[in-house]
Amino acid sequence: MTTELLSVGIDIGKDTLHIVGFNDDGSYAFRKKIKRLSLVATFEKLPRCIVGMEACMSAYFVSRTLRKLGFDPRIIAAKYTKPFVKGQKNDYNDAEAVAEAVLRPNLNYVQEKSQDQLDLQALHRVRSRLVSRRTATINQIRAFLLEQGIAVRTGSSSLRNSLFAILDNRGDEISPRMHDILIGLYEDWLWLDERIDATSTEIEQISKYDVGCQLLMSIPGIGPIISTALVAAIGNGSAFERGRDLGAWLGLVPRQYSTGDKPTLGKISKAGNRYLRTLLVQAAHVLMMRPKLWQNLSFEDWLERASKRMHKNKLSVALANKPARIAWSVLYNCTEFDNHTTDMEAI
Repeated sequence: MTTELLSVGIDIGKDTLHIVGFNDDGSYAFRKKIKRLSLVATFEKLPRCIVGMEACMSAYFVSRTLRKLGFDPRIIAAKYTKPFVKGQKNDYNDAEAVAEAVLRPNLNYVQEKSQDQLDLQALHRVRSRLVSRRTATINQIRAFLLEQGIAVRTGSSSLRNSLFAILDNRGDEISPRMHDILIGLYEDWLWLDERIDATSTEIEQISKYDVGCQLLMSIPGIGPIISTALVAAIGNGSAFERGRDLGAWLGLVPRQYSTGDKPTLGKISKAGNRYLRTLLVQAAHVLMMRPKLWQNLSFEDWLERASKRMHKNKLSVALANKPARIAWSVLYNCTEFDNHTTDMEAI
């Protein structure tokens, strides 16, 4: 009886890859460690089969490379491979666990991202880092002023408008060295503003020409930033069967711990893309502060009732879940959102 190669698991490292192959009878076909540069040369010699790998930074590159060679690459979330690890953790055991997990029939795989999606995702990550650094710089300026006994009103605009007046009028309380430090931090602040504006402008330009972004921006509360972040994260939404699956993936639904026919729901799970979840919740907060705009929404009645019985933070999460579900429907069906005919409650 002859055996054939059934599946291969890859544990991706920075410089080396550990690969484990299984035959169709469950026996080991091989266990080896290869250099990253020899990936193509190694797999060209193998029979075409299913290849599994955990989702990580270079998983998309490896997946695209193997697909060009004729393999069937599948990317798996790390939490789904953990139950298959035997014994203690090492690179070979991880690769073996991936090779077994990839054969499960009902496993949800991570959708392979295109190069355009990766580029757009990188833009958002750069912008997020710059915004975080700007916030840290502003907070450091406030802290240094507070050490001198000077408190400034909350808000970046208040600090920007009063900083030089403070340096001029209260120079007797601020040493020359501290004065130079604050000026240097302010220059960093201006540079970060320029970089954030340039990155945001590039993202907005992409949203004008991307079909998916244009469809998403037909949804109330979704603009260039959220639309491009959604397209970068989920593409056309084909990785999800329904809108509620996207909401669950974003972590906008309660964490469930149910047993014995007794459902137990807790706080939101906070799974999936934290950055995207934050953007949607922030957009919900903005919409909640503008009740005059509610009349233009098809879920106006629901929002008015919910605002009377729910805390604002809980309501913002529930409200963020609605455009997330709608976004999946818009992307999956390639149609603009119709605010008058689409029933959001049913999506």
